[in-house]
Amino acid sequence: QVQLVESGGGLVQAGGSLRLSCAASGRTFSNGAMGWFRQAPGKEREFVAAIRWTGGTLYAESVKGRFTISRDYAKITVYLQMNSLKPEDTAVYYCAASAAAATKAEAWRSWGQGTQVTVSS
Repeated sequence: QVQLVESGGGLVQAGGSLRLSCAASGRTFSNGAMGWFRQAPGKEREFVAAIRWTGGTLYAESVKGRFTISRDYAKITVYLQMNSLKPEDTAVYYCAASAAAATKAEAWRSWGQGTQVTVSS
């Protein structure tokens, strides 16, 4: 089983930046994908970004050009650099891991506990 632990959330003003980290341990996917989802109050969990073992990336249209996903293979850690943050980015951000990247939450096998990101206007 894969354990995922997120960190880096917090409160930031609109236009600011945050970097989220997610460290994986346990039975990690040796050639799998890692990704980020978010869930705002009263809304469904939505895809944000994903990175394949090969380094290929996927982004939601709403974050393209503002967010960057990257991974450290040695540390089995994935990062989400978030720039030009907007109030609508406010949500709990979840890290996920699976054998393959996908934009649907139900396709991911392992999840972290989430980290809160709040963007004030």
